[in-house]
Amino acid sequence: MAVSESNRYCLYACMSLLLVFGFVANCSSYVVDDLGQMGSIMSNNGSESETMRKLPKPSCRTGNSIDDCWRCDPNWFYNQKCLADCAVGFGKDAKGGRDGRFYVVTDSSDVVNPRPGTLRHAVIQTEPLWIVFSRNMLITLKQELIMNLFKTIDGRGVNIHIAYGAGITI
Repeated sequence: MAVSESNRYCLYACMSLLLVFGFVANCSSYVVDDLGQMGSIMSNNGSESETMRKLPKPSCRTGNSIDDCWRCDPNWFYNQKCLADCAVGFGKDAKGGRDGRFYVVTDSSDVVNPRPGTLRHAVIQTEPLWIVFSRNMLITLKQELIMNLFKTIDGRGVNIHIAYGAGITI
């Protein structure tokens, strides 16, 4: 399923409503407490990291209340979890990964036995996580991706496409 640019940001708010149980694996090298550590992981992951997470600046006002909530903050990269405060409607009180650490997805592959650095590995962890991506990625799911509780998938600033495979269950 490819997510269009206009619908991508709505997806971020919806991803905070996560319901299914998973199992624990060690992912300490991909889980960071602050954005300084996250930057070092991202800067070591290929040439795209030089320009990643820099959004075009045509106007910060889009007419979409969720986008307008964060796009006008020039330091949004350092305040990523403020997106959780932008939610409206039924999911506005969902915590998602707001209270967790950052998990950096560095590997676009999808395998049945997930390894650290993959999206599948991130979503099955039992702790709350704010999941971000180190670079542009096309992720083709080999089988249904069942997400664990308290996760937020935040693809702002990079092009993330989850397409040509199975779906995501939240």
